Amino acid sequence: MPSYDYPFNERIRTLLRLEDLFTKVLHNFEGGHEFHHHTALLSIFQILDVIDRAELKADLLQELDRQKIGMNSLLGNPSIAEDVLRQMLSDIEQTSLALRNNSTKLGQTLRDNDWLMSIKQRAGIPGGVCEFDLPSYHYWLGLSDERRKSDMHAWLTPLMPIYDALRIILHILRGSGATTKLVAVNGTFQQMLGGTKPAQMLRIEVDETLACFPEVSANKYAINIRFNRLESTERPRQCDLDVNFTLTLCNL
Repeated sequence: MPSYDYPFNERIRTLLRLEDLFTKVLHNFEGGHEFHHHTALLSIFQILDVIDRAELKADLLQELDRQKIGMNSLLGNPSIAEDVLRQMLSDIEQTSLALRNNSTKLGQTLRDNDWLMSIKQRAGIPGGVCEFDLPSYHYWLGLSDERRKSDMHAWLTPLMPIYDALRIILHILRGSGATTKLVAVNGTFQQMLGGTKPAQMLRIEVDETLACFPEVSANKYAINIRFNRLESTERPRQCDLDVNFTLTLCNL
């Protein structure tokens, strides 16, 4: 069933962007063609731009520590699957340790690589990584896929604790909150929000047989959802049918 996540704050927005970029990197890393690895490297450069915030590491560690404290308090609770809980605690411990052991700025080892940064600089120019612009990069792309994978593995390794941390946090976030079955009458839905603890993200799921997708505008007071159709590649049009969907308001 297709799902759509909508973040309510910049912190969750950053995690979702990083998750999307890491997913693309890891998918293309497994490919054997030079175009796969070129695309993966471009996504790594985008990851560097996103994580170029001094507080991201501290934010990740703070949230992991907060989740660890909360989960430790659940140990011994008969309604909780203790083996699953202990596995999650172990994952949090290992990820926190890997982040803390990295004493440099996130991604600094890649920024210190002058060759990679020369490619990154040219990658921001349309068509800027042609062979006549970067012959060394063209040569690298022509090496064996085993060699390219070995190099990319070395570049990815310092970044993986970030991915592990955001994967844990988003897994917990998506698993929180109660899911409600709703209907968007004539493709539109509105809900007022309340409560002392505002949601950090909403999650919408739509049956895959429905040829429509949601567009969301929301703030801490209200949610507005409009379901659209993409009948052509020119412009989406609003769905004029009643749409059944599920809504989950997520909060850490």
